[in-house]
Amino acid sequence: MASPHVVVVTSKNLETTLAQSSGAVLLDFWAQWCGPCRMIGPVVDELATEYAGKAVIGKVDIDSEQDLAVKYGVMSIPTLLFFKNGNVVRQIVGVKSKSEIKAALDSAIAG
Repeated sequence: MASPHVVVVTSKNLETTLAQSSGAVLLDFWAQWCGPCRMIGPVVDELATEYAGKAVIGKVDIDSEQDLAVKYGVMSIPTLLFFKNGNVVRQIVGVKSKSEIKAALDSAIAG
């Protein structure tokens, strides 16, 4: 069950999504057919609930948003991009533990 706090990010709402957060933004680049993406998805959903009001958590489906994947140089998925003030401050590629992702998000918020 996806968290109601996760924003589905597209090229149409990316700028608004990045601008609306005074904290940090975490974007999860994923695809339905990607096994590792399905492993990390529930962790991203949990973080979206835990960080509601502190950070914006979004998911980018690379099959429908290839332009965004190209724009940010996403070569393999899952890729997590952490933004502060609209700029990428950290990138994590592959499946990582919840604590590693949380640490990166905390760092971006403090950034």
